[in-house]
Amino acid sequence: MNTPAHAVLNLWVLGRKDRPGTALPIVIGSVLPDVPIFAFYVWAKLVAGLPESEIWSRSYFAWSGAWTIDLLHSLPVALAGLLLALWLRRPRLIAFFAGMTLHIPEDFFFHSEDAHRHFFPFSDWRFHSPISYWDPRHYGQIVAPLEMLAVVIGCIVLFRRYESRPARVVITAVAAMYGLFLGYAILAWG
Repeated sequence: MNTPAHAVLNLWVLGRKDRPGTALPIVIGSVLPDVPIFAFYVWAKLVAGLPESEIWSRSYFAWSGAWTIDLLHSLPVALAGLLLALWLRRPRLIAFFAGMTLHIPEDFFFHSEDAHRHFFPFSDWRFHSPISYWDPRHYGQIVAPLEMLAVVIGCIVLFRRYESRPARVVITAVAAMYGLFLGYAILAWG
């Protein structure tokens, strides 16, 4: 899934109107696993000056920091954090790790050749899903529009669910980030 889609869908699933203070931790936990990917991309594009095709076909898979991606996409790591947060009875920390934990199955089922090691550090196994959120060789041309539709519906539901200004700012920011992300992807891939 695209990173902002994780935020919208996870807030839709996990967010509660009576707990608007957990909206931001859910969003942060939902996007954190992809932060190393963004850091890698910024380095590859702006520092190394690599073209898009090189970044996503070779460099991404050879990057020495890829373990950070797998660590933040690790189900054992996310569940350990969630269990600790539950034990400590910290609602915002619970929300953060719940968002992070929900990110994992969303990626598990929609990453094909770019699959993560979801059981790292205990296993290097990767589930190469037959379905991709972006790759047309794996139904990306079907999944991508469905993701967009889910994000639009999710944003509408969330905007109606949350009446507080801070929560609506978060929802609007995530929706804008999704729009910018998709716009850039369309321009970059031409």
